[in-house]
Amino acid sequence: MAVHLRSALFYRDPKAALAWLEAAFGFELVLLLEDAEGNLVHSQMSFGDGLVMIGHQWSDLHQSPLSVDGRNTQTVHIEIDTDLDTHCERARAVGAEIIEDPATQFYGDRTYRCRDPEGHIWTVAQSVQKVSREEAEAATGLKITGWL
Repeated sequence: MAVHLRSALFYRDPKAALAWLEAAFGFELVLLLEDAEGNLVHSQMSFGDGLVMIGHQWSDLHQSPLSVDGRNTQTVHIEIDTDLDTHCERARAVGAEIIEDPATQFYGDRTYRCRDPEGHIWTVAQSVQKVSREEAEAATGLKITGWL
């Protein structure tokens, strides 16, 4: 059975979001549906083997954080295999608000966290070292069940 998990994000200005996501993260537009007036109805962007759907605010339950006082009910996590610090600077250069600077985490990933122009929160990670479950438990004092 093949399974693919996709996220969908909603924006007040989804066409601006498409351009920003390409400039900030290197996403690539792979599908764009527009109505007769040129309004975005649905879109999909790829990044490596991942896919994110970008759409407009189409109901009271599908809103941009910009429309709900900055609230987020999810964040999007991107795993890259290129230099994380360079990636962070690329995002910062096009207006990403860096809310956590790049840092190496106890589980072996180097990460940064940013907010896009409409308030969606993104975490970007690069694996920089292999850490065992035992090492992670020793570093944090947490009991960890399972480990990737």
